[in-house]
Amino acid sequence: MSALSIGSKAPQFAGVNQAGKQLQLGDYAGKKVILYFYPKDNTPGCTTQACNLRDNYTVMQSQGYVVIGVSADDAIAHTKFIAKYELPFDLIADTDKTICTAYGVWGPKKFMGKTYDGITRTTFVLDENGIITDIITKVNTKEHTAQIIK
Repeated sequence: MSALSIGSKAPQFAGVNQAGKQLQLGDYAGKKVILYFYPKDNTPGCTTQACNLRDNYTVMQSQGYVVIGVSADDAIAHTKFIAKYELPFDLIADTDKTICTAYGVWGPKKFMGKTYDGITRTTFVLDENGIITDIITKVNTKEHTAQIIK
C-alpha cells in the first residue's frame, strides 16, 4: 500500500487522458484535486464508483475540486467507459503503471484465492498546493463522494 501520508507533497505525474492529451499534476496548480485510482473500466465496482462521482460532480466542482481517475486501461477503453456512462472528468491511461507505482497503489492483490498484481482502489485528495489532505483506502464505491466531502 501507499507510503504516502497526509501532509506529504503529492508525487508529480504526467499521463495521457482518454483523448490522447498529456496531463500532469502541474496543470492543476491552484486547484483542489481528487485523484482516484481504480482497477478496471466497466467492472461493477469501478462503474459504481465512477457513476457516484459523476452524479455528484457539480457538488465537487462547487467546492473547487477537479476529479481525475487513473487506471492501467488504455485511452480507447477510457473513451468507451466515459461515453457509456457520460463521465464528465478525465481518466488517465497509466498503461505502464508509472503513476500507480509513484502513488503506491500498484502491487500484489488477492482475489478468490489467487494472487496477482493490480491497482488497489485508493483516492488521494490534494489541496491547491499539491499537498495530500486525505487518503481514502477503504473506498465505498456507492458513497464515495460522501467519503471525500465530509
